[in-house]
Amino acid sequence: MNKTYILIDLANVFFRARHVVRGSLEDKVGMSIHTVLTSVRKAWREFNGHHIIFCLEGRSWRKDHYAPYKRQRAEARAAQSPSEAEEDRVFWETFDQFKEFVIERTNCTVLHNPRLEADDLIAGFIQSHPHDNHVIISTDGDFEQLIAPNVRQYNGVAGVTITHEGYFDEKGKPVIDKKTKLPKPAPQPEWALFEKCMRGDTSDNIFSAYPKVRTKGTSKKVGLLEAFADRHSKGWAWNNLMLQRWVDHEGVEHRVLDDYTRNKLLCDLSAQPEEIRQVIKETINASVTANKNVGQVGIRLMKFCGEYNLVKISEQAHSFAEPLNARYPSNDNES
Repeated sequence: MNKTYILIDLANVFFRARHVVRGSLEDKVGMSIHTVLTSVRKAWREFNGHHIIFCLEGRSWRKDHYAPYKRQRAEARAAQSPSEAEEDRVFWETFDQFKEFVIERTNCTVLHNPRLEADDLIAGFIQSHPHDNHVIISTDGDFEQLIAPNVRQYNGVAGVTITHEGYFDEKGKPVIDKKTKLPKPAPQPEWALFEKCMRGDTSDNIFSAYPKVRTKGTSKKVGLLEAFADRHSKGWAWNNLMLQRWVDHEGVEHRVLDDYTRNKLLCDLSAQPEEIRQVIKETINASVTANKNVGQVGIRLMKFCGEYNLVKISEQAHSFAEPLNARYPSNDNES
């Protein structure tokens, strides 16, 4: 029987929730934990989950290949005011305690490697279980490239589920695009990845391979759509775009193909260097064969909730503990 795995991009969900609620620092911390646990329970119930997998962030191998990668985040931390720095410290301290709870006091699988990002681990797990169903809990748009008939994404902060058929709200109704007033069209994973590799990703500080390139070309210039349509045969339109050259503000000349290839290495979750793909495989195999068997998960959850005054979750500890108690299906090793 096919299993359904719930994959949580833990840092993403935890820290996104921080910006949703207004109030005291204690309220914000409580809301972050509440959002993670509520998202897990909802996905577990709605998609008939079999096992929960928490995926954690490492330093990332990408920084060794591309120095500017996520550099702006360190710069933002360095510019924090004393109160912002203190809030950051408390959040990270709480995050580490929640992470320890998940590792030590639940039967959930926890994937972590110092060289890998959660994106690598989530993609790697899905690729190693191709015949199972997967629900990614995250607000990160990078996962659009993974959407497929057996892979969906649940944004617990916005209450939106993304499937290969479209975007749906908590009631299962199509999400309406604010600009067009029509249902948001279904994701196009291959196009989304191609466009990101061409345009770059400001949130990760990945520069564009071809700044100001048009989506649709003109009679004189090829655009992204024409090159994308020509991606398999790699004929005139593809080469016309990829062999273009441009000069940046420092006077350095770039060839589009070179920067596109660099961005594909950074963005494509199926195109990591072979050494990294081996690390992903080994990390997943080591975690799923650990055979965790933690008892009294509900009681342990209640104790943890007591530390953070999570009264509503504590009152429903049994239903929140159910997904945390489910062990990895040991007879269903990687496909």
